[in-house]
Amino acid sequence: MFCFQCEQTAGCSGCTGAAGVCGKKSVTADLQDELTGALVGLAHACMNNPKTEQTDRIIIEGLFTTITNVNFNDETLREMIAHVREEKGRVVPGCAACMSPCGNTSDYDMKRMWEADEDIRSLKSLILFGIRGMAAYAYHAMVLGYTNEEVNDFFYRALFAVGEDFEMEDLLPLVLETGKVNLTCMEMLDRANTETFGTPVPTEVPLMVEKGPFIVITGHDLYDLKLLLEQTKDKGINIYTHGEMLPAHAYPELKKYPHLKGNFGTAWQNQQKEFANIPAPVLYTTNCLMPVKESYADRVFTTEVVSYPEMVHIGEDKDFTPVIEKALELGGYKEDTQFTGINGGTKVMTGFGHGTVLGVADQVIAAVKTGDIRHFFLVGGCDGARAGRNYYTEFVKQTPKDTMILTLACGKYRFNDLDLGTIGGLPRILDMGQCNDAYSAIRVAVALAEAFDCGVNELPLSMVLSWYEQKAVCILLTLLHLGIKNIKLGPTLPAFISPNILNYLVDNYGIAPITTPEADLAEILG
Repeated sequence: MFCFQCEQTAGCSGCTGAAGVCGKKSVTADLQDELTGALVGLAHACMNNPKTEQTDRIIIEGLFTTITNVNFNDETLREMIAHVREEKGRVVPGCAACMSPCGNTSDYDMKRMWEADEDIRSLKSLILFGIRGMAAYAYHAMVLGYTNEEVNDFFYRALFAVGEDFEMEDLLPLVLETGKVNLTCMEMLDRANTETFGTPVPTEVPLMVEKGPFIVITGHDLYDLKLLLEQTKDKGINIYTHGEMLPAHAYPELKKYPHLKGNFGTAWQNQQKEFANIPAPVLYTTNCLMPVKESYADRVFTTEVVSYPEMVHIGEDKDFTPVIEKALELGGYKEDTQFTGINGGTKVMTGFGHGTVLGVADQVIAAVKTGDIRHFFLVGGCDGARAGRNYYTEFVKQTPKDTMILTLACGKYRFNDLDLGTIGGLPRILDMGQCNDAYSAIRVAVALAEAFDCGVNELPLSMVLSWYEQKAVCILLTLLHLGIKNIKLGPTLPAFISPNILNYLVDNYGIAPITTPEADLAEILG
């Protein structure tokens, strides 16, 4: 196997051998490469032949399946590969029987990409990993009935480019276009979520689990949560979010369920410890799955594209009866049980999306003009287990009291239970939501720039981002497309970015690795 698509990759260079750091075995990783190659072949088939909504769905599901921590199941990967090839056969029915095959619609051998010139490999990786992340956003919107032809069409063009012998001058514009199209995709998902579940409102979320049966739901899919809440209504079962599902508490259409009680645990990488011997089932709705430990294997359920060998999977009928029965069987805790965040806090806040923040924009602008707010920091992104992640906790702790921290994604668990006080009636830490909600941060930054009649790069705003997997890649590309500069990125820089491409990003966008909280704060604040 060869894989270097996530931040934890072995030796900061690539996972090889029998298994990856994420726990995927080489056979599984090779099947995901085979799936990607089949998707490239399907994209080639659709260049001169009509696709359908079904084709779009297969492309999106296939890309989403290959994101880190989504699918560890060889059987379901083989099924997905078969689906892709069946769809290609429907799009170009004559190819399979052709006596003089041209190879134009053949599956792509991913080894060609991994063994290519390092700069070409780097640019193709940015494109491929970017569209994998974007496919996750497109998938969540699609579940709610929202699609966009510009976004869907780009998946085909990007996959086509992965399979072609393009040069750097062809690939670099496509890298930046990936960021442009991802902005459209994130806007679509934001609209899908708010029109379906309402505009998020600031909400305090307890970290206590009440006595009695309960279910923990993790991942990102809000619609799965809505269905679970409906099916558990009046059954004496409480629902607790985990990880990236925390922001669900802020949506009016989800808040109205009284048995949506609070949040259990912290970020995804702590699940193997936090789920050990938990007296309740855990439902995984999207990526964030780690290899399941024996101590809680009998309580794990998956749905959507998430799959793990021998775990019960909830299919398209979305009948959560097995999860509900397991919750009733286990019974939950016998007494109310208090948990804390990593800093000892017993509650967290969420719900500060662009609808809320822009609703008090006048207050924020006035606070900047009077000097009450000196600087904004966007400290967010994907969390991970690699040493050095405590940088983000220390950075936030050391920010001056006249600064505000915008945050999103699971990186916030490093500090979201801290009480840093308020400025102008607003908490100093504003949780804007999931990684899916990066659009909110962009909307706020653009609105502030317009209010102060300046460019985003002239605002008293600095971005200090953590990355782990492919959704972070497409967000980074969106920021580059918008011309946002001087981003601090860590805890390491992506292994798939070659020295030449890194130099290009440094020279043109000022991307820099994080160093120490003290040094970075001193540099930013002067």
